[in-house]
Amino acid sequence: MTSEARSSHQCCWLGSSFRYQIWVQLLWLLLVGVTPISQAQQGTQPQSIKIEGDITLGGLFPVHSRGPAGVPCGEIKREKGVHRLEAMLYALDQINSDPDLLPNITLGARILDTCSRDTYALEQSLTFVQALIQKDTSDVRCSNGEPPIIPKPERVVGVIGASGSSVSIMVANVLRLFAIPQISYASTAPELSDNSRYEFFSRVVPPDSYQAQAMVDIVKAMGWNYVSTLASEGNYGESGVDAFLQISREAGGLCIAQSIKIPREPRPGEFEKIIKRLMETSNARGVIIFANEDDIKRVLQSAKKANLTGHFLFVGSDSWGAKNSPIQDQEEVAEGAVTILPKRASIDGFDQYFTSRSLENNRRNIWFAEFWEDDFKCKLTRPGIKYDTTRRKCTGDERISRDSQYEQEGKVQFVIDAVYAMAHALHSMHLDLCPGSMGVCEKMDPVEGRMLLQYIRSVNFNGSAGTGVMFNENGDAPGRYDIFQYQMSNVSNPGYKVIGQWTNHLRLNPEEMQWSGGDRKIPESVCSFPCESGERKKMVKGVPCCWHCELCDGYQYLLDEFTCDMCPFDMRPLKNRTGCRPTPIIKLEWSSPWAIIPVFLAILGILATTGAIVTFIRFNDTPIVRASGRELSYVLLTGIFLIYLITFLMIAEPSVAVCAFRRLLLGLGMCISNSAMLTKTNRIYRIFEQGKKSVTPPKFISPTSQLIITFILISVQLLGVFIWFGVVPPHTIIDYEEQKPPNPEFARGVLKCDMSDLSLILCLSYSIVLMITCTVYAIKSRGVPETFNEAKPIGFTMYTTCIIWLAFVPIFFGTAQSTEKMFIQTTTLTVSMSLSATVSLGMLYIPKVYVIIFHPEQNVQKRKRSFKAVVQAATVSTRLSQKSNDKQNGESKIEPDRSQ
Repeated sequence: MTSEARSSHQCCWLGSSFRYQIWVQLLWLLLVGVTPISQAQQGTQPQSIKIEGDITLGGLFPVHSRGPAGVPCGEIKREKGVHRLEAMLYALDQINSDPDLLPNITLGARILDTCSRDTYALEQSLTFVQALIQKDTSDVRCSNGEPPIIPKPERVVGVIGASGSSVSIMVANVLRLFAIPQISYASTAPELSDNSRYEFFSRVVPPDSYQAQAMVDIVKAMGWNYVSTLASEGNYGESGVDAFLQISREAGGLCIAQSIKIPREPRPGEFEKIIKRLMETSNARGVIIFANEDDIKRVLQSAKKANLTGHFLFVGSDSWGAKNSPIQDQEEVAEGAVTILPKRASIDGFDQYFTSRSLENNRRNIWFAEFWEDDFKCKLTRPGIKYDTTRRKCTGDERISRDSQYEQEGKVQFVIDAVYAMAHALHSMHLDLCPGSMGVCEKMDPVEGRMLLQYIRSVNFNGSAGTGVMFNENGDAPGRYDIFQYQMSNVSNPGYKVIGQWTNHLRLNPEEMQWSGGDRKIPESVCSFPCESGERKKMVKGVPCCWHCELCDGYQYLLDEFTCDMCPFDMRPLKNRTGCRPTPIIKLEWSSPWAIIPVFLAILGILATTGAIVTFIRFNDTPIVRASGRELSYVLLTGIFLIYLITFLMIAEPSVAVCAFRRLLLGLGMCISNSAMLTKTNRIYRIFEQGKKSVTPPKFISPTSQLIITFILISVQLLGVFIWFGVVPPHTIIDYEEQKPPNPEFARGVLKCDMSDLSLILCLSYSIVLMITCTVYAIKSRGVPETFNEAKPIGFTMYTTCIIWLAFVPIFFGTAQSTEKMFIQTTTLTVSMSLSATVSLGMLYIPKVYVIIFHPEQNVQKRKRSFKAVVQAATVSTRLSQKSNDKQNGESKIEPDRSQ
């Protein structure tokens, strides 16, 4: 290419680059509303680490601190900057050497320095979106007429970072526009959980809302209800305290005495004023602190200066954690401080990796030489830079941890987990889109950001510390925290001691805690005095730090100082209401007045029924016994006997056998007696209905047929009971609700069978249907002469029985809410059954027994009539009855008797 052509091509490239820079400036103005990028920075590539790979990840780390006014970057940050950066490089090496994770695909990286400044980080992060900005080169041509050759920038599929929440918020706004997923390893601001604003943001550290919840749980576990809050001005401190305040309001029982904000640039004497303000509410000894290390240190210094050592009880956020720097030289003031830190572990593999780094084997880290100088307090000679004679010269033979102090930075684990989360998401995406492909296929070139985000939110694997890595619908990691307390007294090695954990709920070990002077008793930070035994604290409306004492009433006992809880259903409270005791269990006793009357009636009934049966057997061949239908009479008397017998089963102590016999016999006695009477009335009705049409007797009126019909009707009841046995085997229960009066001292559990009111009625329902049907037939057969059959006695029996059971229903169900329910219902049921059996016995058999025993002269054979004569007599009787009714209705017409 000629020099002219090269010049033309260069001009073409510069023209396109200029349009790109104009676009970037407009984007910058829209996002942060500040002046555009300086001309000195335009056209220059940001200083960064470039790792070649098939898929490129972005990285944002605070390699340097915030610089002074006018300078973006300050001193290098060894732990929070270089340690975390090297953790990403270490994770990439591990993934690229793993044959099972992204096989045949190499992960690359473009890593940038945020200099702990949100605006500078935003400027740097624009590098990640270069490949996604559409550049219009249609109007640019080289001198030979050909289009310019513009180098294609690398495409970043996802970003690891940033560290500070304010930086992540700023960067997330840009990456969201270009659908680039972002996974932070240290940003904990609750604001970032807003999925509608930061939908492409995820994090492997829990948000401060979880931390705030854990701190609320800690405060409540220590019995405090009156605390103050301290927050450093800025996103971290203010968001953390806001979350604490919101959660404490929702939880209730916690009052904020004062909520103080530490200015970003505090004036002289500011911290002394803060201590004085805290002392205005001296009862609020607990101080919840969301602040940076410098502010924590100066608060402790001011408390010590005010001679308040041991007064304040600090609960510190993860910015305090288990660090020694904030409490250095202020250990006495910090004694007893409870702090919280996301659960993490030191990664041994990273220690081996990082301590083996040197100037020779770590040239890919462009900031490593600067770290080396700062870590070993020496100076490297570089071309074009004058050597500083005040510092010793670096030899290059220094070794990390051997020649310098080394401790793994706390967020290293999370950086590694963030990189692995991105790798697992890409691996799952590759398995779905490129099955069988050895590398990146066309469907993943380029990687679609929104689809990658879905795979990120679906990852679930064990991280570098062995704990699960996953995200909820907002991209947040689960809240897992260790809880520390700084202890000095009675310990051989003063320092932070783990006293509990928080994973969705608090597990605190109060016996491990100790306070100023070695005191084991948790100091108080409350407004009101404790309540007496059995009293709960009722918060005063509008003054949530104070309460009234209120006695737990009813069946409640004092669960904790704020809560009256109901005793378990089978228990009642102790007299002092500090706990619960078993409720006494009772049953219907034989000596109870509720049992004496039913038993007395049942015994009389059984004796009378037995007497009737014996009489019938003794005079089995006499005319009265034969005329009453011996076979059905014995069946009916058996049913009456069983009805009386059920009284003893209903009063007997419930057991499986008793409950089984209750089910079987409760409806069986009534079913037998009603089936027999129904068969009788049906036979009479059919005989006289048939006789009106012909002289031929109807079918199935023989004794054998009647017995078969009766047993068929009885078998329906038995079938239903046996099905009930199969579906729900009989068993006993203890009903604690039946006798539960307002005064728990009179509460009792009632031992009973498992038969509910509904099942009891269903058990009797078939017998009631038979009774109603029999009543209908009795009404239809009322015109039959009483000298020929038992229709009218059976009819009177049915009418009376119906009245008894109609009275039974309101009494039975009307007492359902009574504390004496079981006794009343059992007595009502047994008496009703005994009365109905007595009516049947008295109407149908007592008169016959009376005649057989006391008037044997009437127990003689009457002249037999033919079926035709019987029917004719019945017809005449019926017509005479109709004429009588007609006369009563005012009709005088006399019809001739057609039966003559």
